[in-house]
Amino acid sequence: MAKSVMAGLDRVLTMEIVRVTERAAVAAARLRGRGDEKAADQVAVDAMRAELNRLPIKGTVVIGEGERDEAPMLYIGEEVGTGKGPEVDIALDPLEGTTICAKNLPNALAVIAVAEKGSLLYAPDVYMDKIAIGPGYPEGIIDIDASPRQNIHNLADAKHVPVSEITACILDRPRHAKLIQAVRETGVAIRLIGDGDVAGVIHTTNPEETGIDIYIGSGGAPEGVLAAAALRCTGGQMQGRLILDTSEKVARAAKMGIADPNRIYQVGDMARGDVVFAATGVTDGNMLSGVKFGRNAITTHTIVLRSSSRTVREIKARHQDLEKF
Repeated sequence: MAKSVMAGLDRVLTMEIVRVTERAAVAAARLRGRGDEKAADQVAVDAMRAELNRLPIKGTVVIGEGERDEAPMLYIGEEVGTGKGPEVDIALDPLEGTTICAKNLPNALAVIAVAEKGSLLYAPDVYMDKIAIGPGYPEGIIDIDASPRQNIHNLADAKHVPVSEITACILDRPRHAKLIQAVRETGVAIRLIGDGDVAGVIHTTNPEETGIDIYIGSGGAPEGVLAAAALRCTGGQMQGRLILDTSEKVARAAKMGIADPNRIYQVGDMARGDVVFAATGVTDGNMLSGVKFGRNAITTHTIVLRSSSRTVREIKARHQDLEKF
């Protein structure tokens, strides 16, 4: 059955999925640097929803903009697509890095992952502890319960470089003060980011280009599933554990099928089977260029990943039919 489902998806796995993130990215990019996070997010949502509803799929949003039916947003449980085609799970973030976009800072993205129905973790909108590295390393290099020193030394040993040549990416948050201190004490460099931890994790997949070897810290659980989808396609490693520190959060997670609040999730627990992932740059970043508005064309830069073939496609598109945007 899996083969037939994904065979039906072949028509929408590349250019059709790319169009979804391109449209959202272009819409958001028109509001770069305007200081209005909500407006940028809303136009990205509207553009992504409109494009998704043109796809020949029976899609269900499992990672979205909220847990309840909030009409303006792409909420968890929302059905998208034409309703004629394969049933799929969809994880998305129409504008990953709303603050980044509002301030016109690096690494704002429009992101989506599509997988066979039942293949993506239904994650509540809570924080998740995360640690991630890119492909090419033996299993077991990272351990979310190990100290930052141990994880970094394990990675340096596996990479056959001194610790001083490792760079860690961490969200710049007060909650990470002790983590940042512990990581700095190992002698590695740190790339602090203000927002956008999906991009932070994805950057570990190509450290030669991005300069980032490992991602450590806590961020949104929905973003963790999106990042896991990308790592599923590239062979990277990631561990995550939901931070369910109140009875309300535990109950909310239980309603979504999470029985063990302390479970450590591997990449394959968060994104299984055949997965397709796409991200389009909204602002310029380490891996992707932002949307460029020319007099006669709009230029976008997208990566498309697929787990079954381990392919990484990089698409730089020049859109001359401006009326479609």
